[in-house]
Amino acid sequence: MRIVHVGSSLAREVGQWGSHGVRIGPVARWQGGDITSVVLAHYSAAGRLGRHPARIWQLFTVVHGSGWVSGDDDERVEVGEGDAALWSPGEAHESGSDAGMTVLIVETTTDPTADVDL
Repeated sequence: MRIVHVGSSLAREVGQWGSHGVRIGPVARWQGGDITSVVLAHYSAAGRLGRHPARIWQLFTVVHGSGWVSGDDDERVEVGEGDAALWSPGEAHESGSDAGMTVLIVETTTDPTADVDL
């Protein structure tokens, strides 16, 4: 076993797309047949990650706090601990929080729910 530090001290402030109050730090990255990265995102109160297209599949899972997400339709949907949003490659999306939240984001070239019975 190895303990890996993924604390907010490794996170960097996101400034693109009109974003504010969001820091993202690395957790893990794999390369091979499928490219996959995992990051931890910390949203402060009133934090917002501005509208932008997903490069590849993106699974956004709230692990603490609450906020909102939107997809191509630009409709905000409230999310909280245990909720996840899945954006497909090229899909425009945005997210934010009024009170703050912590999110685990998995990006991969393969649909991460393809073999999951949802």
